[in-house]
Amino acid sequence: MIIVSTDGSCLRNPGGAIGWAWVNHQGSSLSGGAASGTNQVAELRAVLEAILAHPGSEPLLIESDSLYAIKCASEWISSWRLNGWRTSSGGAVKNVELIRQIDKTIASRPGPVRFRWVRGHVGNYFNEQADALAGEAARKAAATAAVAEANTAEIPAVLVEETPAAPEAPREQAAGKAAAPSAPQTLTLF
Repeated sequence: MIIVSTDGSCLRNPGGAIGWAWVNHQGSSLSGGAASGTNQVAELRAVLEAILAHPGSEPLLIESDSLYAIKCASEWISSWRLNGWRTSSGGAVKNVELIRQIDKTIASRPGPVRFRWVRGHVGNYFNEQADALAGEAARKAAATAAVAEANTAEIPAVLVEETPAAPEAPREQAAGKAAAPSAPQTLTLF
């Protein structure tokens, strides 16, 4: 059996940078992030990425501290599928695209996928590793987004103001020499 711990992180929920991660109890791991999202999106993405990374027939057990992600992927998903991806009250399923991807990935995997809830932030080694990787990925996504935003920020225009020339007395110009400009130009930066 393959055992994988997953976790998601959102730096400012909702709308902040997110990170997700999975940690295989045998040593491998993967993480990633996005410039914005929600904690629920990050948790679901971690589950999806864990399933995608372990495609074989060996049973897969995913540990998560997110009851939401576990219930989406194991309890509520079959009813939503039957109801045309609507909730029991008729509303739209939140995060439906991610949940549909999880459903498709589980269905196409030859081996079974099971879930186990674990309490977060209580010293569970693999959960703590996934949490640290997800947090690091969220911070990296935030920094990347900030750099991209700074690189695409509108640069204010530089205006060149001309000072009107004051009337001058005629000058004599030596043959072959350029005349001095009649009025200085100024450059104003904002």
